[in-house]
Amino acid sequence: MAIIPSIVSWLYTKRINQIDLFRKYPLETQHETIYKLLAKAAATEWGKKYDYTSITTVSEYQNRFPVQTYEDLLPYVERLKKGETNLLWPGEIKWFAKSSGTTSSKSKFIPMSNEALEKCHYRAAKDILVIYTMNHPETGIFSGKSLTLGGSHKIDNYSNDVLYGDLSAILIENAPFWVEIIRTPKTKIALLEDFEEKLNTITRTTLNENVTSLAGVPSWYLVLIKQVLAYTGKSNLLDVWPNLEVFFHGGVSFTPYRDQFRSLIKGEQMNYMETYNASEGFFGLQDDPSRDDMLLMLDYGIFYEFIPVDRMSSGSAPALTLGEVEKDVNYAIVISTNGGLWRYMMGDTIIFTGLNPYRFRISGRTKHFINVFGEEVIIDNAEKALAVACKNTGARITEYTAGPVFMSTESKGSHEWLIEFDKQPSDMILFTETLDEALKSLNSDYEAKRYKDLNLVIPVVRSLPKDTFNKWLISKNKFGGQNKVPRLSNSRDYIEELYLIANI
Repeated sequence: MAIIPSIVSWLYTKRINQIDLFRKYPLETQHETIYKLLAKAAATEWGKKYDYTSITTVSEYQNRFPVQTYEDLLPYVERLKKGETNLLWPGEIKWFAKSSGTTSSKSKFIPMSNEALEKCHYRAAKDILVIYTMNHPETGIFSGKSLTLGGSHKIDNYSNDVLYGDLSAILIENAPFWVEIIRTPKTKIALLEDFEEKLNTITRTTLNENVTSLAGVPSWYLVLIKQVLAYTGKSNLLDVWPNLEVFFHGGVSFTPYRDQFRSLIKGEQMNYMETYNASEGFFGLQDDPSRDDMLLMLDYGIFYEFIPVDRMSSGSAPALTLGEVEKDVNYAIVISTNGGLWRYMMGDTIIFTGLNPYRFRISGRTKHFINVFGEEVIIDNAEKALAVACKNTGARITEYTAGPVFMSTESKGSHEWLIEFDKQPSDMILFTETLDEALKSLNSDYEAKRYKDLNLVIPVVRSLPKDTFNKWLISKNKFGGQNKVPRLSNSRDYIEELYLIANI
């Protein structure tokens, strides 16, 4: 294993200096990024269409064409899947990252260029190790292996040369040699398509490994950890892997899962480091373990713009550059990338917590909120309010979703929360009241609509049987990988479907 610490040591000083440089000169770094992207793509079909060679300023680039959605780029994606080249980015696109489809019933296929893999995703993977080592210089993670729980891949029907799969599977498939040395399970097992078979096989084959770190999505790791503990008869994961010291997590908010992980991994040695990656790119890392936000990574070949969410419905919302953003404003992220996504709205929203350097928290999705009655409840509100309710009642949550209860001629509106508890609240009425009061304190619009029960009455909270959400995901063919439970919705579609699963 000596080769891995040597690589990290070699990277450490050089990379820390580079990170310090973009912290000090963030706007200059972003300007350099967009000009490099434009120059690289100038000879592509897209670059010629919008005359990239004539663009000399950022504002000129922003005015050249509007913000794009996946539907706008879909004709190009379909052509790329058939083997055409030099459309959005120079050269051939062999891999496509299949999205979880949480914002629509259709899956999205995000083109993955070699540059996106090497200069964004794998660069971030090295940064995770460098930053973790900086914060924990006595780390022992390199003495063992990292357990990775990824997705699967298969050959696309359009062309035998074009492949698609979950982002995690693509990264496993294309990983450099040094990743193979420290990862478990073997690639063949990691890429099994049947997620339940994968869980069973990983459980059997990794028990005797020296697992020192975990990397993946918290919700799916809970499933694996509980299965490992049940299989071994242990109650603490450190009794299975005594040298385990860190969980590198991302994909969903860790807040609802934090207490469950602490109950299953009991020990002061355990650390947690949040990351923010998606099919479209890798965007942030938790660089300071004493904080609950992440550093925006500015040199991964991604140019950022931000649209204030509260102005999106007006049709005239400005797309702001990094130097124009403010703290504590909810922004939709727009990206231009070295994978050929141009002014692409990916659907995530963030709130900046600091501007020197630029730090942020993920606040939700542009399509995942409740605003039926003007209350504008976002996922960030929900996570924080649920954390307060759990603390006050000793509850632990496995999964949840929420949606509206519509007004009728005989009743007022409300919200309905369907929650699968790992540990039930000591008092469900107190849980509901605390959730309601916490939402009022966090969201003035919700508080106004709840005033004297004039528009909204106190929410309804229903406890669902164990594994209801997993059964729902299985019914949608979304069990495992990068798939997530939709947290908030303006409709009752998810609630009604979960009713059927739970026989309510």
